[in-house]
Amino acid sequence: MVLAIIFIISLYLHLRPEKDSPILNGDKSSQEPKIDQQNMLTKQERGKSYKRPEEGISTFIGKNTSNLIKVYGKPSRIDSSPYDYDWWIYKQNDKKYFQAGVENGKVVTIFAVGNELGIEPFKIGEKVEDIYKSILLNTEILLNYNKGYYRFELSEEDLNIRPLVKLGDIFAQLSLDKFTGTLSSIRFMDKETLIKQRPYEMVYRGELIKPKEPNEAKWKMIEKGSEQQIFDLTNIIRERFHLKKLEWDSEVAQVAYKHSEDMFNEQYFSHESPKYGDLAKRLDTAHVFYQLAGENIAAQYLDGPAAVEGWLNSEGHRKSLLEKGFTHLGVGVYRKYYTQNFIEKSWK
Repeated sequence: MVLAIIFIISLYLHLRPEKDSPILNGDKSSQEPKIDQQNMLTKQERGKSYKRPEEGISTFIGKNTSNLIKVYGKPSRIDSSPYDYDWWIYKQNDKKYFQAGVENGKVVTIFAVGNELGIEPFKIGEKVEDIYKSILLNTEILLNYNKGYYRFELSEEDLNIRPLVKLGDIFAQLSLDKFTGTLSSIRFMDKETLIKQRPYEMVYRGELIKPKEPNEAKWKMIEKGSEQQIFDLTNIIRERFHLKKLEWDSEVAQVAYKHSEDMFNEQYFSHESPKYGDLAKRLDTAHVFYQLAGENIAAQYLDGPAAVEGWLNSEGHRKSLLEKGFTHLGVGVYRKYYTQNFIEKSWK
């Protein structure tokens, strides 16, 4: 019997951004009439460009991994990603946590969330108004790469929670916490990685650069890595708000995984499965005993870190992330469907 004193489920609040979906991202074909090639050549790369930082973690973009190892040592683990690079996870401590995307021996992207990392010209926890004073944000960024021409169009929502800034020959995507008005995390990337991920509406001319489609075995590795990243980042965020860290629960994680898999296979997006029921029923079926439970779900985010930032900026999901009563967490990822199941442990 499930001992449920309180049962919490975060409502789905449009947490699936259309621009992260290969189907819904608004990409146009090479015949798109809005693109004027001559105009693009004349203007080259539109959008205010700032000098690439000479210090900080972004300086590793484009460099061999030997440079990264020299400064930070070997990673705690290496996770696969669906974008041709592997995530090198550096988690010696939460305040210096970052992930470096490595492809062909070079660093192509970095996701940083630790508040003691050098992420010049920004700083984790920096107030949004201070960022706006020093950086002019653009609704449109134009670039060329390998004889292709690409225009990224940022919506008002993008500018408010995940603006893109050009820093010399690299880009910085800022993840802003709209509830605290501060910088929550940052993602540095080179041109090719930005094009492969397509995190915004994109119009292009030429051949579209796409990542290789992972096979079944590769997807399994990607999913396991995403689950651990979501778990790590959830605890980093909880610590940021002076909350107790959650413990991993493998039984709860299996419940979460089955829900993500079911949503993908049956093509629905809901806390309630047509076949297996709501979270209470699913936990009961798995013989999980708890006093308090909650669930966050997301779909079509480009990866685990992006899903976590999405949850953090949604009021209902944020409550689950920051619920002080929870003690354990299980995360299940299937393809790009993400499920977090939180519980306060109870013993039979």
